[in-house]
Amino acid sequence: MKAFFLTEIGKTEVREIEVPKPKSGEVLLEVGMVGFCGGDLNGFKGLFPLQEYPNILGHEVGAKVVELGEEVPDSIQIGAKVTLYPYQNCGTCVACRKGRPNACKTNKTMGVRRPGAMTRYITTPWQDLFESKTLSLKELALVEPLTVGFHAVSRGKVEAQDRVAVMGCGIVGLGAVASALNRGAEVIAIDIDNSKLEIAKKIGVRHTINPSQEDLHERLQQITEGDGPDVIIEAVGSPTTYRSAVEEVAFLGRVVCIGYAKAPVEFNTSLFVQKEIEILGSRNCVGKIDFPEVIAYLEKGKFPVNEVISKVISIDQAPETMDAWAKNSQGIVKIMLDLEI
Repeated sequence: MKAFFLTEIGKTEVREIEVPKPKSGEVLLEVGMVGFCGGDLNGFKGLFPLQEYPNILGHEVGAKVVELGEEVPDSIQIGAKVTLYPYQNCGTCVACRKGRPNACKTNKTMGVRRPGAMTRYITTPWQDLFESKTLSLKELALVEPLTVGFHAVSRGKVEAQDRVAVMGCGIVGLGAVASALNRGAEVIAIDIDNSKLEIAKKIGVRHTINPSQEDLHERLQQITEGDGPDVIIEAVGSPTTYRSAVEEVAFLGRVVCIGYAKAPVEFNTSLFVQKEIEILGSRNCVGKIDFPEVIAYLEKGKFPVNEVISKVISIDQAPETMDAWAKNSQGIVKIMLDLEI
């Protein structure tokens, strides 16, 4: 069967590999849809420090259960439509011992530090599966990237009375937008791509800002009546947005950082003290909390699924698509690999 490999920085190829057999406690999945992650693009560009080469890409999965290994409980049925938790934690490091395996010191994400899902069949422990009886495989492949944004909102302790600014409206940022709105907060979406801001509006955002077209500080002050946002979620990963988050957040506010900055960031640290702000990192998600929450949210039909999927491709189109995406990412929210075409 075919598999899409990131072989080294700037190079990909489709290779033939063997169909795996499920071991005890594992299931065999027939993969239908897999999303391309921004981390895949950064790995291709050599900007993602955790990426290992060569590797099969893909950890945003919509699939069907087609075979059960031994010791798989009866609750897992052949034919079930599922997505999966793609992170593998050690269980013994300080983060794991404290019940936060999403921040495991030696975490191995599919497609990053172990083989991913951009191939027709994969095996996985049954405990990593999350089923939906109503979502399509396309929708299930959106669950994992949305969980990252939902987890960031949880880290920021967002409540209904908060004003929340989300910097960056890629799929992870849109997940944060959706989660904050779902909690009843007032949300301000910020991006330099107007098409992404239009998607944020369809999710329910009233306030949008394009900093390339208007002054970010002035608009935030206007919207928040001079206070600044109570919570700012940084979902870009640039020194500029990291600094802006600290500068623009309200006194006693919270800044949640998801993006990996591609260069060192210089801060005016006096703002940390003067404002008495909290700066929080947010990594991956908590599977047993965030996956069910996102699935339940998507099952309500509130999220503009078709609008966020910029392109659907076959596996043979993957190398040229990755090249084109690296050259121009403008307007791209989510690229999906369809293993059934």
